[in-house]
Amino acid sequence: MRENMYQECIDACLACMDACNLCFDACLKEEDVKMMSECIRLDRECADICAFAVRSMQSNSPFAKDICILCAAICEACGQECKKHDMDHCQFCAEACLNCADVCRSMAA
Repeated sequence: MRENMYQECIDACLACMDACNLCFDACLKEEDVKMMSECIRLDRECADICAFAVRSMQSNSPFAKDICILCAAICEACGQECKKHDMDHCQFCAEACLNCADVCRSMAA
């Protein structure tokens, strides 16, 4: 099977989606869930757009680059929100999100 030309971006999106899903689950278990509501919301949106971006790249959609530009914007927002929280799962997620945003922007350029 040939390597997908988007493979680096696909890998970054999958890692980000995984980190967001882990963060989402961990945030729901925090004592002050209300304080984590924006983080939880962005984790969901980010995981969803990353999954959609992966599917678009895997199928060589003519909209893959446009979808990845949107993905980068959502990943950036999620990463910035997660950076505000000291929990390890949020810091791990922030790193994955910000990396994904960078990779998506580079791929779409």
